[in-house]
Amino acid sequence: MTETTVVHDAGQVVHVADDGIRTVANGGVAIEDGEIVDVGPTDDVVREYPVDTADTAVDASGKTVLPGYVDPHTHAVFAGERVDEFAAKLRGKSYQEIQAEGGGILSTVQAVREATRTELRDHLLDHLDTMLSHGTTTAEVKSGYGLSVDAERKLLEAVQLANDRHPVDLIPTFLGAHAVPDEMDPDAYVDSVIDEQLPAITKADLAVFCDVFCDEGAFTREQSRRILEAGIECGLTPKIHAEEFAHLGGGQLAAELGAASADHLLQSTKADAAAMADSDVTPVLLPGTAFTLGVEYAEPSLFEKAGLPVAIATDFNPNCYTQSMEFAMSLACNGMRMTPETALEGATCHAAAALNLKDGTGTLQEGAPGDLVVADVPRFEYIPYNAGVRTTEAVLVDGEVVYRD
Repeated sequence: MTETTVVHDAGQVVHVADDGIRTVANGGVAIEDGEIVDVGPTDDVVREYPVDTADTAVDASGKTVLPGYVDPHTHAVFAGERVDEFAAKLRGKSYQEIQAEGGGILSTVQAVREATRTELRDHLLDHLDTMLSHGTTTAEVKSGYGLSVDAERKLLEAVQLANDRHPVDLIPTFLGAHAVPDEMDPDAYVDSVIDEQLPAITKADLAVFCDVFCDEGAFTREQSRRILEAGIECGLTPKIHAEEFAHLGGGQLAAELGAASADHLLQSTKADAAAMADSDVTPVLLPGTAFTLGVEYAEPSLFEKAGLPVAIATDFNPNCYTQSMEFAMSLACNGMRMTPETALEGATCHAAAALNLKDGTGTLQEGAPGDLVVADVPRFEYIPYNAGVRTTEAVLVDGEVVYRD
């Protein structure tokens, strides 16, 4: 039996499609069996899909309806917290200084190794509740706070368990090459990632992507190449943390290897953008990271001029503690000078491209999944305009209302 959901009388429906954004005043959306089947003026939609016969009806009067947000770069599975480092940064310590003193990634690694899989799952579920309340319906989640076979597998198993229990759709990424653990030298650890961790993760079918932190103080370009090529041999699509602190050529490596995305990109050049454009690598910019580090933001125009669609993400992790794509859009506009339109595309359809999602995720058009946000604003521009305020009133996933304020 067909299940029908009708969202009606919206002040504005934001029709996000592959060819851009258009808005529909007094709009409606019909969803059948989890798939959008009609978008347009409410009178036209309800004539074909009457409200009184729908299984679910959502009155969006005066509200804005738009696609569920896609967060294409998070480290949302971890244990513990690093609030003391937040204060240390404000007193002048750099990210690298904190890490050299045993803080940063390695302090979270210790907490993860001591946590159970169930504890990691429950901690992740709490974060997903918050992400959902801000309109996120799809999120990539990286491992990388284990740095050993058992701990990395435990993290990705926790992601799998959370995905089975939560309406936010999770895309798992293996990031064993996030940092070098204290007990190993860098080259030996790279061998461990390639020879031990990758086979264990892929044998258990726990990841879609393989990522590496290619940057100063992390992994060199050649070490990154070895890891990503090994990931490709194991059937994992490459991603890369690139040019966050220094320019090591990670963006061009992403282009050479046909990566789905290159992320951060604060130190990127025109040559990097051109290479990425030639290989259809999606740039993922993380304005929350620049905001929390107090550094210059990445330049979206560098990639836009090369013809690349720009995605944005939260980079949610213990060092960048924000789960809100609404806030990421506001920072994209105010910090990176993106327009409300390009910020919204960056948080929806372009973010989906960074995850190689080709089923319509991140769009609001016929044939796409029925993943919608009902925002308590008259126009979508209010979402980045009203910085730091949650505007999400309701969220639908596959046509089912899964969150209401």
